[in-house]
Amino acid sequence: MRQDADPGLFGPRSVTWQVHGDPVMWIAGVRALWLQALHPVAVRGVMINSSFREDPWGRLMRTANFVGTLSYGTTEAAEKAGARVRRIHRLLGVDDPELLLWVHCAEVDSYLSVARRSGIPLTDAEADRYLDEHRVSARLVGLDPETVPGSAAELADYFAAMRPRLEAGPDARTVEDFLRRPPVKPVLVPAREVVWRRVTALAYDTLPPYAHALYGTPAPAAATVTRRLTATANLLRCIPDRTRWRLPPRHILRAMDRLGRDTRPAPFAHLGARGRPGAGTPSGT
Repeated sequence: MRQDADPGLFGPRSVTWQVHGDPVMWIAGVRALWLQALHPVAVRGVMINSSFREDPWGRLMRTANFVGTLSYGTTEAAEKAGARVRRIHRLLGVDDPELLLWVHCAEVDSYLSVARRSGIPLTDAEADRYLDEHRVSARLVGLDPETVPGSAAELADYFAAMRPRLEAGPDARTVEDFLRRPPVKPVLVPAREVVWRRVTALAYDTLPPYAHALYGTPAPAAATVTRRLTATANLLRCIPDRTRWRLPPRHILRAMDRLGRDTRPAPFAHLGARGRPGAGTPSGT
């Protein structure tokens, strides 16, 4: 790694750097949307104050760009992105710390759970490191890092406390309708039916049992879901990294240009200890 270059908020030695470059994060991001929609106040804020209904794909891409900037951008770029998000939250009146914390926790839990179940060999210590790293991203959206779960145990306690407040109300059903059958141009309808519906169904299946109960469906067998997720992730991993990373906005390629080719994310090479307890298991939610 070039010593004179800015590694950004996390840097190549972080768990975040390694995990967020894996294509299974696409599925994890969709899982986060399913989970976030179960907080009735948080999802109501999305419906009222965001462009979700008018420009759902644009909103999803802006969210992905924000995560990519925080993960692989320079420190300055990440801080500017965070300031922009905080400003938007203030203007729209959606800067309640409780709601921001729910969105944050649903997101990091989804990333961590899907990564581990898909075969990325994260140890328990590395899982805790990942969550602790994302206290930084929590700060950028307006949270006090000290109030944010920084370990798997703390995250599990948070979700246990939140469960009585969750429900699949009308707004959650609107999100569900979008996730199952998003609006697309006629030419893209076949791709939606063949690709997207399988992705979102798999993301839904990875939700914890209490989320399935709230949505009104029985939870599928965990082992079956894990096998399907691993098989899908391995298929996605057959797409060459540099081909995937060329898609806009090219965060990872720009980070490698800045820091050197040896900073290439490679979670299976840099994370975990195969055969040790905790490697490849769900996060527990």
